[in-house]
Amino acid sequence: MSHDADDERCTDRSPSAGRHRSLSGAVRVTGTVAIALIPIALMIALGYGLRRSGFIAEAFWPQAERLCYFVLLPALFLNGLATADLGALPVRDMALVLVVATAVVALTVLLARPLLSVDGAAFTSIFQGSIRFNNYIGLSLAAGIFGPPGIALAAVCNAALVPTVNLLCILVFARFATARVAALGVLRLIVTNPLVVACLGGILLQGLGLRPPEWLGPALRALGAASMPLGLLCVGAALDFGAARSWVKPVAASSVAKFLVMPVATLLVARLAGLGAPAATVVLLFQALPTASSSYILARQLGGDAPLMAGITATQTVLAAFTIPAALALAAFIP
Repeated sequence: MSHDADDERCTDRSPSAGRHRSLSGAVRVTGTVAIALIPIALMIALGYGLRRSGFIAEAFWPQAERLCYFVLLPALFLNGLATADLGALPVRDMALVLVVATAVVALTVLLARPLLSVDGAAFTSIFQGSIRFNNYIGLSLAAGIFGPPGIALAAVCNAALVPTVNLLCILVFARFATARVAALGVLRLIVTNPLVVACLGGILLQGLGLRPPEWLGPALRALGAASMPLGLLCVGAALDFGAARSWVKPVAASSVAKFLVMPVATLLVARLAGLGAPAATVVLLFQALPTASSSYILARQLGGDAPLMAGITATQTVLAAFTIPAALALAAFIP
């Protein structure tokens, strides 16, 4: 047999071979998603068990939530934004796509509020579940799928989304939460909010080309890393399955916005902006992530419906195992 025939046999370009490669790629991505999600679900389940068993005193949980809100999450955002390695990435285009798509979905959810038939506190949870994202999962998946370039792209997504999402959510809390706030109070709430202050501080350091000093950086990283497990334990502790029947419509509404409307809006904006792969793929990934434990912490601290928020967080974490691979498949429509 000739060498040409050998080459033709070794390089199988048949449709069945293409389908096999596509299938193996889908399996790999799905496996990466599962590996990132399983620890999240386990920590939520552990928090639920710890509270229901009474192993930890009831007084612990409000203090743990306060610690996350005022110390751990600000440390995470400040250090993450200040030390992000942006390099020669399409930062402006990625930020534009993320901010515009998030604003479009936020406006859509606001306009749909009369159709949801929920009170103001419950609406804040639906809103957060529609636009917040779990950046731990995003970073893990970006690194697992794209390697080191994925980490850099994930840093850009965090830099664009974290301040945008926090600002939008605080404005919604000021308008719809149980404790309504006047215009001057809204401004005070924004400029004194620890998460917004931390985001602005990190962006300022990034813009000035500065990083936290060597004696402070490790402490910020350690505090930020602690926010994930403690926050997820608090989410699990707040779960009340006795109220689960009343969650169905709010959970469904936030999940449709998060896993369907947000990725589609992001795809359309990415195409209009001419954002190419792999940047557009990572942008789609981040916009299809389940909501984060910080959503529950914010709901508890600012007068939202915290038990509903915990239910949305837990449900979206499970759904994400199926919806993230579907959202990544949208990347095929990027030129």
